[in-house]
Amino acid sequence: MSIEIPPFQFQIDITTLTGISLWGLALYLAFFPLSEWVMEKLEAWMNRVEQSLYSSQAEFDRTREARESMNAFYASLLSIIPFLVLGGFCNWGVAESLGKSWTISMGIIAAIGCGVYELGRRDGKSAER
Repeated sequence: MSIEIPPFQFQIDITTLTGISLWGLALYLAFFPLSEWVMEKLEAWMNRVEQSLYSSQAEFDRTREARESMNAFYASLLSIIPFLVLGGFCNWGVAESLGKSWTISMGIIAAIGCGVYELGRRDGKSAER
């Protein structure tokens, strides 16, 4: 697929993009406590930065709840980026070792396996309580 923006032309390989996304999802599920930690740190950082932009404490407190909700949403979206980067490396490793035709298949297998692992981890955690 080719995307043309007047001064630039980008070539996007759908297979690579799909493989990276599947590997990113698999890693996000496999390391879910880490992804929650990244999300919490991003949210706290965004809240601190936004608080520093206000000169009046009253104005900051008036809109606090809505801004913190938006920061939580943005943090949850941005928390996938490190896993997509690592997914790119995993996808590249599979493409180099097994061939490009295996990247999507291995990504699907990894995503399903990590999803089952996460469900088992949560079930075990709820059984402890």
